[in-house]
Amino acid sequence: MTTTDRQPTDEVPTDDLGRLTELFVLAFNAGDQDTIERMYSPDAVSVWKPGEPPLAGDARRANVAEFLAMGLPMRARTKGTYVNGDTALVIVDWEISGTSTTGEEVHLSGTGTDVLRRGRDGRWRYIIDNAYGGSAA
Repeated sequence: MTTTDRQPTDEVPTDDLGRLTELFVLAFNAGDQDTIERMYSPDAVSVWKPGEPPLAGDARRANVAEFLAMGLPMRARTKGTYVNGDTALVIVDWEISGTSTTGEEVHLSGTGTDVLRRGRDGRWRYIIDNAYGGSAA
């Protein structure tokens, strides 16, 4: 594959925090769970439902699959990025809206607070993905 043939998701995980949200959205909108999974540290946890406890491992992956199965696009915008050594906090406004593959009207949105760790390879991976981190629990 030449550099002109590369897809943006080939850059996942990324060493560029400025592109993190863009790459996540591209993978999400393509329904590409494998690429999304590469963005997470093996010990990562996520909260994709407000007020729910964090999920890890297979439960976290199943939750991502549930969102992808809706077949709806995500829109997202990074509001802030804060870095301290090998740890970063990324704050993201996001929205998923439309008619799901089951015919259900879906309107989800939130302000995510995501904690990432830079690995020895220089690439950033989610260790805590809290989609509703900016909301009351």
